[in-house]
Amino acid sequence: MVKTKKWILAKKFDGKPKNDDFKLEEEELPPVKDGEVLLEALYFSVDPYMRGHDLSGLVGHQMIGSQVAKVSESKHKDYKSGDLVVGHFGWRSHTIYQVNKPAGAGDSKIKPYKLPDIQGLSPSLALGVLGMPGNTSYFGFLELCKPKAGETVVVNAAAGAVGMHVGQIAKIKGCRVIGFAGSDDKVEWLKKEIGFDAAYNYKTVDIDKALAESAPNGVDCYFDNVGGEMSSTVIRRMNPFGRVSVCGSISTYNDDVKPKATTVQEKVIGNQLKIEGFMVYRWLDRWQEGIKQNIQWIREGKLKYQETITNGFGNIPQAFIDLLDGKNTGKAIIKA
Repeated sequence: MVKTKKWILAKKFDGKPKNDDFKLEEEELPPVKDGEVLLEALYFSVDPYMRGHDLSGLVGHQMIGSQVAKVSESKHKDYKSGDLVVGHFGWRSHTIYQVNKPAGAGDSKIKPYKLPDIQGLSPSLALGVLGMPGNTSYFGFLELCKPKAGETVVVNAAAGAVGMHVGQIAKIKGCRVIGFAGSDDKVEWLKKEIGFDAAYNYKTVDIDKALAESAPNGVDCYFDNVGGEMSSTVIRRMNPFGRVSVCGSISTYNDDVKPKATTVQEKVIGNQLKIEGFMVYRWLDRWQEGIKQNIQWIREGKLKYQETITNGFGNIPQAFIDLLDGKNTGKAIIKA
């Protein structure tokens, strides 16, 4: 028998998540049956959406999340021992996966899949630049903002897994890129290592003045991970027929009473702006396209990536808390 460790959501979050909101448990797994595989987790992902979604229905149950896992035992013809699988298996060390099981109401819309050929790169990247965040950046920016060479693009949470990626795609497409991040070190990294044309610490600058300085001719595309008053400020600086891709609202995730922000409707109407939110599984039928393109850009030296790696299954909750505190640069990963 194999025992799995798993993190349970012990109580509903009250403001920022805390370590005692989670409880570590063990569970004995049944034998592997025909059509099933036993998976051992190698890498885990923590992401802002885990706080943005209403998880109250999960209290007393296992926390959600994606992982890269290795097949330890297989009773399915398409899987062999040692294969790597990317799936939304949650915060658990071992999983029995029924390969052809019909999707249930609570299952992720992104079905588990075998890791494609990533040309010798680390499997952990399947949770970042070559996974959900990478495809979020690729499809969410290109399909909704439709950037044109010479345009000005603004990205917030710009040193995170999605923000840094969107900014680099914008540079690949010939745009001028302005980023906002949460520390001076991140700002310098964005400018010197990632290639942003301008970057600012949103905690220490006047955002409107920063945009007047770096985007004197206005903003054409805005990729929004943050929401709140920052977004109102950026939208008021946008050019006619500007496009806004709304990916997240991390500035409000810990607030039970959502803060108010300055209205933007007059600018949206007057400048005929397009504002569209999205969920990345809209492009499930093109999932491998995004991965292949991002691999190509990495190989061509056009796309850089960064991981903040925490070691140890027992440290997943703290890594999640640190993510929401902005302590990561690039993708937050936990190595089992």
